[in-house]
Amino acid sequence: MGQLGHLLVVALLRTLALLPYSIVARFGSALGAALYAIPGRRKHIVLVNLHLCFPEKTERECDSLAKEHFRHVVRSYLERGVQWFGSAQKIRDLVQIESAIDLEDKNAPPTIFMGFHFVGVEVGCMLYSLKMPAASLYTHMSNKRLCELAKRQRGRFGAEMIERSTSARKIVRLLHEGKSVMLAADMDHGIDNSVFVPFFGVPACTLTSVSRLAKVGGARVVPFVTEVLPDFQGYKLNVFAPLSNFPTDSDMDDARCMNAFLETQILKIPAQYYWVHRRFKHRPEGMAAVY
Repeated sequence: MGQLGHLLVVALLRTLALLPYSIVARFGSALGAALYAIPGRRKHIVLVNLHLCFPEKTERECDSLAKEHFRHVVRSYLERGVQWFGSAQKIRDLVQIESAIDLEDKNAPPTIFMGFHFVGVEVGCMLYSLKMPAASLYTHMSNKRLCELAKRQRGRFGAEMIERSTSARKIVRLLHEGKSVMLAADMDHGIDNSVFVPFFGVPACTLTSVSRLAKVGGARVVPFVTEVLPDFQGYKLNVFAPLSNFPTDSDMDDARCMNAFLETQILKIPAQYYWVHRRFKHRPEGMAAVY
């Protein structure tokens, strides 16, 4: 993306932030349905993931779910406008909160705020950073300008943005200082520091960073899911109680625990999980590639 393209993206997002949320959401949903009609790589990835994870579903059921997912994904891209450039009050007005913990507890123990890649994850993280001092891990994008934009806007309410590849010592230090750390461990980042455990019965390359950081940092692990509400009514941030008996002495058991928890949440809102990601990019030795 050149300088002109970058400026156009920023201008578009700023404009979208000024429009009523329901208009942006409806337009994004309609655009997503239209784009689904066009054959493409992302559509292929979504359908492969759905067929692997839900083998009991018919071709028509998978196609319907994939189309609904495209609606949500494209919406989420356009809704970056209000998330990155809308006021703090506008974000507060859009997001309902249901939390099993006190998000404003100044004496809270070290906390790893564990998210998952649902379409609403971005706004949930931003609202959380309005409530409690936090650091957030991010993955560096190939486009430098876009990466810097995302980093700046995601951290505009005080979240300290930390690149995922940074030293774990910094993250542990932040936990020891009492700062929450937001991270997700449900993407395939390669076999290093990962284990293969079932995800809907399919071996998935799953990071062990959550349990390892929790052990060293003496942190509780608090899962959260941000749900897109029906009828274009905004979002709901669901913050759960800390995982019990976590971490254990087994990275494998901890990874299984995380995936099992994630599965229960996906079944509630299956169209909102990021099936566009290549969740099974790496496969155990001897197993064929799927994409």
